[in-house]
Amino acid sequence: MEIESTQTVPIPTVKRFPLYLRILKQKKEKGATSISATTLAEELDLKPIQVRKDISCTGIEGKPKVGFVIDELIASITHALGWDNATDALIVGAGNLGKALAQYGGFESYGLKMVAIFDKDPEKIGKRCGNLTILPLDSINQYIKTHRVSIAVIAVPATSAQAVADLLVKCGIRGIWNFAPKNLKLPPEVVMQRTDLATSFAVLSVKLRKRYVSFGDNEFEEEGY
Repeated sequence: MEIESTQTVPIPTVKRFPLYLRILKQKKEKGATSISATTLAEELDLKPIQVRKDISCTGIEGKPKVGFVIDELIASITHALGWDNATDALIVGAGNLGKALAQYGGFESYGLKMVAIFDKDPEKIGKRCGNLTILPLDSINQYIKTHRVSIAVIAVPATSAQAVADLLVKCGIRGIWNFAPKNLKLPPEVVMQRTDLATSFAVLSVKLRKRYVSFGDNEFEEEGY
């Protein structure tokens, strides 16, 4: 069965695919060769029918009393996400966050390879950042054209984010992963994904408070400690 185009896979399903991969790889490391939708659902606190619906987007079919072949499912989900073909990306911003992203080795397991990092601070230019050397921002246009990079990560302060985004678009970047706490205005042909750390922490804080309140923990009351 053919794998459906990623354009037809619902975004909520796409967001769950990496969670499935994590569980599948853990089970494989322990020697398992197959897994049921029920087991995946239990691991992730989902309903089995949701798991089966998600997996159907990969074109993989389970077998009665056996479930899904783990290797096949890993390969199909990886392909559906486009992680089986390495994609090069560059980082703009060699501050603490940019350096951390540049040195994080886990991206390559997702099919993403950080190939360069840029900054405008003369004191940072030429210094090593993991396996990369920090390059001057004014050389980014030539780098993008020479290496045909189409994805960029923005890890600069909010005050600089729009200017950097405009520069990247002008240089030919078509996908932006924005870590800056700033809503960017981009042309419709440019795809952007924003990762807002403050928003994520706010959600965590609210969920944590609700959890303790719902359990009636006397040590953690809704109004504080």
